Amino acid sequence: MRETALSAAHAELGASFTDFGGWKMPLKYSSELEEHHAVRTTAGLFDLSHMGEIRIVGPDAATFLNTALVGNLAAVKIGKAKYSLICREDGGILDDLIAYRIDEDEYLLVPNASNREVVAAALSERAAAGPAGNTASADSPTSSDSPTSSDSAAPEGAGFDVEVWDESEGISLIAVQGPVAQKIISSVVRANETFLVEELGYYAFTTVSIGGDEILLARTGYTGEDGFELFLPNDKAHALWLALLEAGSDDALVPCGLACRDSLRLEAGMPLYGNELSTERVSFEAGLPVVSFSKQENFTGRAALEAAKAEGRGKTSGQRLVGLKGLGKRAGRGGYPVLAVEGAAAGETVGAVTSGLPSPTLGFPIAMAYVEVEHTEPGTRLDIDLRGKPQPFEVVPLPFYRRAR
Repeated sequence: MRETALSAAHAELGASFTDFGGWKMPLKYSSELEEHHAVRTTAGLFDLSHMGEIRIVGPDAATFLNTALVGNLAAVKIGKAKYSLICREDGGILDDLIAYRIDEDEYLLVPNASNREVVAAALSERAAAGPAGNTASADSPTSSDSPTSSDSAAPEGAGFDVEVWDESEGISLIAVQGPVAQKIISSVVRANETFLVEELGYYAFTTVSIGGDEILLARTGYTGEDGFELFLPNDKAHALWLALLEAGSDDALVPCGLACRDSLRLEAGMPLYGNELSTERVSFEAGLPVVSFSKQENFTGRAALEAAKAEGRGKTSGQRLVGLKGLGKRAGRGGYPVLAVEGAAAGETVGAVTSGLPSPTLGFPIAMAYVEVEHTEPGTRLDIDLRGKPQPFEVVPLPFYRRAR
């Protein structure tokens, strides 16, 4: 397994490790429940260095990303970020990612750890293919009738004027999440830069000085709480990790592993690739309003997504991702069948759980599941089949938890 630059620091803190996407990552340090509650009440410190960092640079950067991704990246202002998807020609989701606009002709993309190499390869291939996007690639259909078959390949030299750099191996990513995250970050930056932290908006970034180093500081998050992410070279990561632990010691900052990160993101109704998102799903089923049909570029998957929208996929046909609130004490887990309770379909399987657990914050079981659209109205009673024992749930709007502003 790959290790982050902070692996030794995690071991010193007594972390239990797990394999996550080929990376040796801390699962928890002491109690995952304590770590979960710390993020909700004070703050948690996360090592996210397994995530990818892919830089797109060149005169065609904005146009290229508008062709490669489903969102309108050209409309993103410098210093801002946007959540988007990279899809296959059939509309299936290759990955969800965040794109930061560093400059007019420069973006930084942060894909999921397990998909980083796939995303980097797809971006490189699409950059070489050019605006037509007609070159067959590993992430698109290969049948002879595919719109990306080599029969209509773009001519040589027709690619976008951009460079795609996968910088993941050299960059560490550290996050501080929780109600006192801003206070902790402000305490470690240069004194005359605290205003940069305090004035930083959601889904925005800036550059700050910490210990003499220039660090990219973003304010996004995957926990449902206020939070910050810090991008820096691997050789600077250990010093920053220790500095943050020291700065947060009076505010009950604790190091946190992937276990509580999963329970936090589920309470916040945030999808996880491999659970809620996959190549078998399209954005409309997942309830992600991120596809821009108003932009002029013929982005990869556009035709398929237009057809899916026209047929009401995820709205009037097929399945839709919903939240399920447990009415009993037992929680559903990924893959468990969801059963109809009422009407002609009573007792029939109408979906499947993608993620589920007892909510530490709310005190009852929660789950996300793909369910046939006719059974997705809030308040609808459904059962989750827990190994032959149906347990009662009801459909509720997402997210389950929303922090006080």
